[in-house]
Amino acid sequence: METKGLYQLHEEHKQWLNNLNFYKDELVIMQNRISEIAQKNSAKEILANVEHFQNQFIIQKEQIDIISHEIKLHEQALEKEVNKNETAVDHRKFPAHKDENEKIETFDKIFNELRKELNTFLSKCMSSK
Repeated sequence: METKGLYQLHEEHKQWLNNLNFYKDELVIMQNRISEIAQKNSAKEILANVEHFQNQFIIQKEQIDIISHEIKLHEQALEKEVNKNETAVDHRKFPAHKDENEKIETFDKIFNELRKELNTFLSKCMSSK
């Protein structure tokens, strides 16, 4: 089992939470862009795509919330460990959070694919005007 220092795990948690907050902000921007397309275009095909993206945005927002919660739980578990025995906490090793790391990597991949798909759709909508 891979282990890491407390401060390294804590820094990873902070970085992941910052990234997830960025994605949450980006979802708002993406939603605004897709809403503009829906307002300016009533073609069934366009509206079907708009609905698809809106559903994907909801799913991604839920995933952000789930992953953020899991990271915060892991952070709380680390804090409890430290509070049990604060001596030499700098030198103690803790189990690495492999599951959380894999979830973050998978989320990044899916989100980037969604972003690319949205940009392709938006460019088609813009060029068809």
